[in-house]
Amino acid sequence: MPSENCADKQYLYHNPRCSKSRAALALLEERNIAAEVVHYLDTPPTLEALQELFAKLGEDSVRSMMRVKDDLYRELGLDNEALGNDDLLRAIAEHPALLERPIFVSGNRAAVGRPLENIEALLSV
Repeated sequence: MPSENCADKQYLYHNPRCSKSRAALALLEERNIAAEVVHYLDTPPTLEALQELFAKLGEDSVRSMMRVKDDLYRELGLDNEALGNDDLLRAIAEHPALLERPIFVSGNRAAVGRPLENIEALLSV
């Protein structure tokens, strides 16, 4: 879990079994960025942390940070468009495997690393 005072910190929500996530970590290492690595499947983010992450992404829908093609997403009925962002955030908190990966956070901004260029763009700011 990221440190409490992380307004200026950089961290990566990471799944080492995911090739895109490993590529994001390699990109950060190549650029000598000492990001805190969050193994979110081992230490799931709290609902509050997910709300903060969503705000940093600046997206309209929580689905932008979800694995919407995952079987679990459909099994839980999360493809129901009537569900709001709060419902979806609670689902991620209960089932952290639904969180898209990788997600890189830099201060008050974040980017989903699919494609990896999203993280590169955030690093360029």
